[in-house]
Amino acid sequence: MGDNRTYIGQDMTYNFCTYFDSNYLSRGIAMYRSLLRVSQNFKLWILCFDELTYKLLLKMNLKNVELIPSVEFEDEDLLKVKKDRSLVEYFWTCTPSLPLYILNKYPQLSMITYIDADLYFYNNPSVIFEEFNTRSILLTEHRYAKNKERKTKNHGRYNVQFVTFRNDKTGREALEWWRERCLEWCYIKAIPGKMGDQKYLDDWVERFPNVCVLQNKGAGLAPWNIMNYNIKKTGDKILVDNDRLIFYHFHHFKIYGRNIFNLSHYRIPDKYKKIIYAPYIKAIREALDYIKSINKSFCKGYSSFFRFGNIKDVIWLLVSIIEGNFLWFLD
Repeated sequence: MGDNRTYIGQDMTYNFCTYFDSNYLSRGIAMYRSLLRVSQNFKLWILCFDELTYKLLLKMNLKNVELIPSVEFEDEDLLKVKKDRSLVEYFWTCTPSLPLYILNKYPQLSMITYIDADLYFYNNPSVIFEEFNTRSILLTEHRYAKNKERKTKNHGRYNVQFVTFRNDKTGREALEWWRERCLEWCYIKAIPGKMGDQKYLDDWVERFPNVCVLQNKGAGLAPWNIMNYNIKKTGDKILVDNDRLIFYHFHHFKIYGRNIFNLSHYRIPDKYKKIIYAPYIKAIREALDYIKSINKSFCKGYSSFFRFGNIKDVIWLLVSIIEGNFLWFLD
């Protein structure tokens, strides 16, 4: 594969891809705007899983973004398994197919990074790629703070949140292998060796050569590992131990309305709510307002307080209230 990386001045332009439907549109917009704020040198492909998302994003005409309608993306193999999987399971099934689709369509690209739509960038991700250097695959660990052995067994050592593939023999082999596994089995249940699209990554350090397991503590900060670190704000910098915070994964963040949020069912210390969660809440509210300015009737992405008969949702809500993670605003 030729290396046609695009440089602007001394900086590389990095290629990212993500996906979401209208239920995650506000999160996707917040993620995109955070990336745009910290770096101008990127290209983001967004796979739109419903027509409303595609139409709204088309009207927004976002800088550095290329849209992929689902009808152009879905192939025969994906459509064959779609009917057998829930919406989220099908989204996960599509994860490896998206970067592979982009590399096949644009074979001149040197690499592609899949990112989850509920990430939020606080600093330029270029330092991640400096650590990645010339390797073929980049993985980020969960780094669980509690019950590490059990959670790793059930959910995997790595999180799919930020995965990079170089457009070389190893990167493409990994994507093709991962796609085949997800087509075979991709469900929201933990069984030996499997959990959604995620546990397939567990043995990649042994299965594939030239794999980078990211060591930077500022990449992949999340509710499940935030208690591992000393986090402080110094000027405009947020430090995770001695590393600058690059991105945070807002897993299980719930939006009940423009002014009502549930941060997490994990315990989030009050000082971290202010320096990490407050900017994200502001970004989500701004994203909701922006979407509403384009489509006044937009009402997607809001959670109900609990689904009837789902005791887990009730327990999570109660735990969140006890932990002080349930927030509302009067303005």
